[in-house]
Amino acid sequence: MAEMRRAAILTISDRGFRGEREDKSGPAVQKILDNAGFSVAYFEVLPDDQRLIEEQLRHLADQSRFDLVVTTGGTGVSPEDLTPDATLAVIDRQVPGMAEVMRAASLAKTPHAMLSRAVAGIRGETLIINLPGSVKGAKENLEVVLPALQHALEKIQGDPSECGSES
Repeated sequence: MAEMRRAAILTISDRGFRGEREDKSGPAVQKILDNAGFSVAYFEVLPDDQRLIEEQLRHLADQSRFDLVVTTGGTGVSPEDLTPDATLAVIDRQVPGMAEVMRAASLAKTPHAMLSRAVAGIRGETLIINLPGSVKGAKENLEVVLPALQHALEKIQGDPSECGSES
């Protein structure tokens, strides 16, 4: 059996940070990750502050060395939606296919999915994925990339085996 991967969840919400709204997307994401064999060892609610988001993403990747960091919230087009901007500022490389498949799956359900600016990328040996803030959107987006997560993490962390197709 593969080693248990460590994951962190950051919910980005001004209202959640101020205690004006209960965060439901973070716990929903945690449940999916727990069921997929991840160990969710860190959870935090942050305000929509790009500098704070960048600092925390750097810390979780560089010092805490999480395998996976999942954010929820702040991925839209509102002026306060800065999660993708913070993620782009700290990652070394993008993984555009993950963001594309998340948007494609959501677009089948709502035309508003085209407004998502969510990104996925790599910092060091950590994969960072932005999810929408709604429970439904976060779950749907995470579930669509879940089948590729273990393989992605193996490759990010230096697995030299080939990625051949199974035919």
